Amino acid sequence: MKINCLIIDDEPTSQRVLEKYISDVDFLHLSGVFNNAIEALHELKNNNTIDLLFLDINMPKISGLTFYKSLQNPPDVIFTTAYSQYAVDGFEVNAIDFLLKPFSFERFFIAANRVLEKKFPIENGTKENHSILIKSNKITHKISSNDILFIEAYGDYVKIYVEDKYILTNNTFANILEMLPKNKFIRSHKSFATNLEKINTIQGNQIAINKHLIPIGQKFKAEFLKSLNHK
Repeated sequence: MKINCLIIDDEPTSQRVLEKYISDVDFLHLSGVFNNAIEALHELKNNNTIDLLFLDINMPKISGLTFYKSLQNPPDVIFTTAYSQYAVDGFEVNAIDFLLKPFSFERFFIAANRVLEKKFPIENGTKENHSILIKSNKITHKISSNDILFIEAYGDYVKIYVEDKYILTNNTFANILEMLPKNKFIRSHKSFATNLEKINTIQGNQIAINKHLIPIGQKFKAEFLKSLNHK
């Protein structure tokens, strides 16, 4: 199923970034790009299939926030802006997310996935078939969370281990962990998070998954074992 979205932003550079990001996400469909809220209003009045707005806040004529508050039955919204002071105002109108420019594709995907989970809670609520999009060496990989064994922080990168290989991505450990199902991926160490369903054995302070040995840090041990006992 597709989520139909609009871009409402007066900056051509921002429009191009959003267009590229949207095209890289298989469940998003771009229905239009508008330079200001007044132009977008006509589209919203005549098209009731719009599910999501990527809405800049600081625009001429009328701000994105004022525009959104004026809508009778507004679609979901992800605010995009270069000004962090608008964040509180954005969440007061129940925005799905707030993206501070410039934002990465990975951060964009986290926001988009939140819309998917809200719109299709039955299909995606448990995240059993959940997939993530990861960029590595200018290639975007779509990876099912079921195929991920564990993730490892590696300096300014993260290693995502799948079966007999890993994918190296220039991202933060926290961002990647945020993309994954919280009931399935648990931190066992400051630099490792493990797919509980892939564990073969636990001995002492080590987890065995296939040929891999993953450490269990003392700080994370109690919470990790508690999560394991609830599986």
